[in-house]
Amino acid sequence: MNTYVIRSYSKINLSLRIIGKKPSTRFHKIQSIITFANLFDFIKIKEINSNYDEIKFSGKFKYGISQRNNTITKTLKVLRSYNYLKKKKFKILIKKNIPHSAGLGGGSMNSAALVKFFLLIYKININKTKLFKLTKEIGSDVPLGLEITNTFLKGAPESLKRFKDRLKLYIVLANPGIQCSTRDAYSKNKYYSKPYPEKISINFNSLFRPKNLILDRNDLELTVFKQYPKIKRLRDFIKVQEKCIFSRMTGSGSTCVGYFHKLKNVKKAKKNIRKKFPNYWCEIAKTI
Repeated sequence: MNTYVIRSYSKINLSLRIIGKKPSTRFHKIQSIITFANLFDFIKIKEINSNYDEIKFSGKFKYGISQRNNTITKTLKVLRSYNYLKKKKFKILIKKNIPHSAGLGGGSMNSAALVKFFLLIYKININKTKLFKLTKEIGSDVPLGLEITNTFLKGAPESLKRFKDRLKLYIVLANPGIQCSTRDAYSKNKYYSKPYPEKISINFNSLFRPKNLILDRNDLELTVFKQYPKIKRLRDFIKVQEKCIFSRMTGSGSTCVGYFHKLKNVKKAKKNIRKKFPNYWCEIAKTI
């Protein structure tokens, strides 16, 4: 049986606005401008003759992931509940290059990459509405990874607008080793923003212009920074690096990202960050 290797790219929130709460639920209504970076996990997949799946994690960030209950096992469970994989079993090896619980969507993007792989290899015919419902059952961020392109999340996860043009920015990503809880960040949040003006929402490609991104925000920063001052110090240090367009925490943290036009500037920023914070994870990448 063939062995396949796929890539699972990291998701980055260029901005994140919390615009309210959904009626009668604990969930928040958000709007977010999202891109992807060429920092990725490797996933190796092989169909096997067995009564059980074999799922293993490797790499620097394999620690802290449950072997029995993770996004990979949940993806297989949901796909089987729709009777798509029937009785097939798989050996799946995931090399984790993306830190988890870090605002980069590592687990959710693993799931999305796996779903796309199975749809292609097994020629599963499913419409967009059903696919969205299926992936939402796995996790709220999973639908974002079905297309690796700039995305505007407008008001609710059910409203995704894709933007095909590339952002073409170099980025430095740094993480202090803090695993932030998304649930805690939202539950403790007391900060809300106005939604994007409707005329901008219609012409949403304008949201991805650096001059507009500079003026935007991540509403979860204030909550997370209050709990973890280390993350604020990191964000502030990245922000003052030479030729940094802007710096912002992605998602619910703890990864902070600096955005640059030129590779030489992002390399210099990485060198400075590693000198200032020698124990922090730090990498450079490019938006895709």
